[in-house]
Amino acid sequence: MYATVVKNAGSHYLLSELPKWEVFPAVLRGKIRLKGSSITNPIAVGDKVKYEMEGDSAVITEILPRRNYVIRRSTNLSRQAHIIAANVDMAYIVVSLFFPAIKLPFLDRILVTCELYGIPATIVLSKTDMYRELAQEDIDHFRAIYEKAGYPVIETSVHTGEGIDRIREACKGKVNLFSGESGVGKSSLIKALDPSLNPKIGSISVAHLQGKHTTSLYEMYPLADGGYVIDSPGIRGFGLVDVEKEEIARYFPEMLRAAAECRFTPCTHTHEPGCAVKEAVDAGVIAPERYNSYLGMLEEDKKFR
Repeated sequence: MYATVVKNAGSHYLLSELPKWEVFPAVLRGKIRLKGSSITNPIAVGDKVKYEMEGDSAVITEILPRRNYVIRRSTNLSRQAHIIAANVDMAYIVVSLFFPAIKLPFLDRILVTCELYGIPATIVLSKTDMYRELAQEDIDHFRAIYEKAGYPVIETSVHTGEGIDRIREACKGKVNLFSGESGVGKSSLIKALDPSLNPKIGSISVAHLQGKHTTSLYEMYPLADGGYVIDSPGIRGFGLVDVEKEEIARYFPEMLRAAAECRFTPCTHTHEPGCAVKEAVDAGVIAPERYNSYLGMLEEDKKFR
């Protein structure tokens, strides 16, 4: 029998035979492990698994091949990696310009990972009602950076309802991952999409203006209007996995488009003469913020791998 993992609680899991939503508990048989010993979790939410019933208990006997997944290096200098979710149709990267302040390199690492595994990504700008009047120029500038790169940006507010209907409609019939830093409002957004759901909602640490971890487990929820959402714990660090330094530029869509005109192949887009990427940055075609994130990934190779 086959089912989808809808909750990961460490050594125990909840499964459901999607699209039917009838959740039941399961455990692993023996020591199922992924290839290589650097993955901290053998099974992720969204995984398709084969299971058997042993008495009244379900036992997972096999993990089916993944269509895609989102993976991150768990901490700086760590050799271990963690799979956030598997078999995802759309990734919604939730960010807030303020409360907590956005970190563009963090966002860009998630986007690179989505590009690497072929997962469409949409950027959700949350809490816009809190700062729109004072920071409209900042909002416009942020939108320009990422829309120029090719990513949809949806402005949202759980208090005014802005953008909620658009996301709810886009989620129908899909498995949707909601991810981002702690405190950006992922769980509140999910609650707004379907008020019958009850993901944990936390507050901001005023002293540090950083989010407090409220979601400790990865979990999938069914949406009343169709589709599923995966709520992930707030992330404070996101290191790249399975990508060589020489390949990173391929996963910046705007850089990939410009790179076809570079004089040299391969080109690192750092020092070579006739580099079309650097020319595009100088011309404003590629946002300098995105280019600086790229340079940071090159420089922090040892730190984030």
